Amino acid sequence: MKKFVSLLEAIAFFFMAFPMTALAADGAAESISLVYCIPFAGLLLCVAVLPLVKAEWWESHQPHAVVFWALLFVIPFAIFFGVGEAAEKVLECIVDDYLTFIVLLFGLFCVAGNITLEGDLAGSPRINVGLLLIGTLLSSWVGTTGASMLMVRPVIKMNAWRKHRSHIMVFFIFLISNIGGCLTPIGDPPLLMGFMRGVPFFWSLHLLPVLLFNVAVLLTVFYFLDRRAYRKDIAEGRKPDISKPGTEVHILGLHNLIFLVMIVAAVILSGTLPGMAAFQDASGAIKGITVFRNVRLTYPALIEVAIILLAALLSFKTTHVEIRRKNHFTWGAIQEVAVLFIGIFITMQPALMILKAKGAELGITQPFQMFWATGFLSSFLDNTPTYLVFLTTAGSLGFTEGMQTILGTVPIAMLEAISCGAVFMGANTYIGNAPNFMVKAISDENGIKMPSFFGYLLWAVTFLVPVFILDMFVFFL
Repeated sequence: MKKFVSLLEAIAFFFMAFPMTALAADGAAESISLVYCIPFAGLLLCVAVLPLVKAEWWESHQPHAVVFWALLFVIPFAIFFGVGEAAEKVLECIVDDYLTFIVLLFGLFCVAGNITLEGDLAGSPRINVGLLLIGTLLSSWVGTTGASMLMVRPVIKMNAWRKHRSHIMVFFIFLISNIGGCLTPIGDPPLLMGFMRGVPFFWSLHLLPVLLFNVAVLLTVFYFLDRRAYRKDIAEGRKPDISKPGTEVHILGLHNLIFLVMIVAAVILSGTLPGMAAFQDASGAIKGITVFRNVRLTYPALIEVAIILLAALLSFKTTHVEIRRKNHFTWGAIQEVAVLFIGIFITMQPALMILKAKGAELGITQPFQMFWATGFLSSFLDNTPTYLVFLTTAGSLGFTEGMQTILGTVPIAMLEAISCGAVFMGANTYIGNAPNFMVKAISDENGIKMPSFFGYLLWAVTFLVPVFILDMFVFFL
């Protein structure tokens, strides 16, 4: 009862903060106040602070925090804009964004959890550089989420003997979970949205020089950091438990690569089927099942979800349980991500609505401005709608030379800047891209003490932001 009263008190206080001009609004997208972003900021602060000050409480009460902050957005929004508008906004977020997001993450989590490496390969600076490089190159072809889930357990296992290893997983997130996904629309969802709007599938290979530059800089920095940490571990008497260092490696559950290909195919289909006449009605809208008002679960999305869930099911049915035991497979990481991100997806809607309504008024007309604006917002918001907002803005500026898209003509340099900003800077925070938090959760489960939310942000400011500044001067000015 006390918790319920406290909730009502917080909501009442929240109402008092709303500007009365919202009552006369013609539409939520045009008139929504920044005050509606408070629940999003509050949830992010919970994610950042509570694991530090109330770790046990936070671990058991995450769902309550998510419900609290979600209601703190939904109830005032329903009062000022109508129950129907609020229901449509929440359902649109869940059906259009969260459903495919969590199903994809679940599928990759299941399939990758059924693949394991065994052998005498031990984590050393050179081995770790090689693993990060392989994962980074994989990211563009199986997606940043796919590469992350495929590589995270082998990297953790090979470095299990080490004490100083959190930096390995931080750079793992930098490179494999984000930067590596820039070369194809499969790599990261923003590029898939660009492909659906007229950007050629292999156009993203234009970003190869930027990728190679960033990978070279970050892996060089990582090597020296890891070498210092490696020497500390050796000096403290830690040694890998191997008989013939670096000679025998076996991959178990290799047949699961078939199911990984199924998932990648499902993602590709989700981007190509909507453009086919068979999946469009007479007005050009994508066919689907109407959920509420204009919210529709499209047939391409249903096909994607069905293929991914089938791949996960077949992976479990055809893989021996012993492989999952060797991977220390549990459901904790995916459960935590599912709970937190539904709250994040719902509460960030006001910020996205404001961005969509006001994005063209920001006066951003140069590639370097697009790079930083897209990147900064992609660090905290979903990078896919952020990419679309600035791609739309660029297409409306009246350029006559560049890439022809259905949103208008976009100069190549500006398209490169928007793409890199959306893909690269998702690495700036744990919530910037889907696999970031998953890698953190799996690392925590396996005894790696990962940085806090602000601690990770400090790593990003120290090592990533200087690289992005170099990107600006070398590629976008």
